[in-house]
Amino acid sequence: MRRREFGILGAAGLAMAAIRPAAAQDVSGQLVLYTSQLEPDAAGTVEAFRRRHPGVQVEWIRGGTGQIMTRLRAEIAAGAPRPDILLLADSLTFEGLKAEGRLRASPDVAVAGIPAEHVDPGRAYFGTKLITTGIMHHVRAPFVPRRWADLLDARARNQVAMPSPAVSGAAAIHITALAQNPALGWSYVERLVANGVQARGGNGPVIQAVAGAERAFGIAIDYLPIREAARGAPVRFVFPEDGVSAITEPAAILSTARNVPAAVAFMTFLLSREGQELASRQGFLPADPAVAPPAGFPDPRSIRVMPLDAARAAREQEEILRRFAQLAGG
Repeated sequence: MRRREFGILGAAGLAMAAIRPAAAQDVSGQLVLYTSQLEPDAAGTVEAFRRRHPGVQVEWIRGGTGQIMTRLRAEIAAGAPRPDILLLADSLTFEGLKAEGRLRASPDVAVAGIPAEHVDPGRAYFGTKLITTGIMHHVRAPFVPRRWADLLDARARNQVAMPSPAVSGAAAIHITALAQNPALGWSYVERLVANGVQARGGNGPVIQAVAGAERAFGIAIDYLPIREAARGAPVRFVFPEDGVSAITEPAAILSTARNVPAAVAFMTFLLSREGQELASRQGFLPADPAVAPPAGFPDPRSIRVMPLDAARAAREQEEILRRFAQLAGG
């Protein structure tokens, strides 16, 4: 494998589980994947496909969603977009690409047990997992929060850290979901800011602030504090009773894809029972609620996800970021 600027760029055998196993043997050629998955997860996914489908050679590049999109935009401007498939963090990115006609409508992708709410109505992109945003707390926090309103408690004043929505896609989705929630809305965000919430870059600094007892509470994505707790860190994660926001790490086939059969097979695999079990083994909450979650997660059916109008969110994203920056400075 050769390294390039965004991470690993590998050549590996990869295809997807097609609807019938025998059909997988007909899928071949080169497939180009751009992904924001963490490097070990991307490597594991590629390796799993290599074992099943050696007929497809996969070139994959990983980086943050912003990095990948900057690269893709440059390729589009040059008239030569390279990827067949994108596997990135959030639906807002895909809504923008869909509006530009950059995504292929894919009714030929089998969705298996993925709930309809995680599939774009036009089948231009498909959620592959759930990465939720909830509340983490230090084990010595003055109380255990159960609902979002608990972070407005006087005991939480100047004790809450969160990622900046200008840095974290999950945080941008979270603020948007709060704003769209009639029971919370911008009034909740304003009161949270008034209670001293501090925006701290990405999720990593939030985890560090709470684990180090610099802050008692953090608004963060689920798997990081759950993993840290399993390693002995003095933190716990709460899925609020009134709902979590979620990114679904969608995948999509570009309208300019060169190897559509292999791309369709890849998408089908990600959404299959096998693909969902792989996501669970990697430590993520599967999008398919019938697949057992990783250790430390509750039954997925007990997790309430706040609704999100992704198309509206994409249209309003700049205004959401501007308004939050004016309120909180981050």
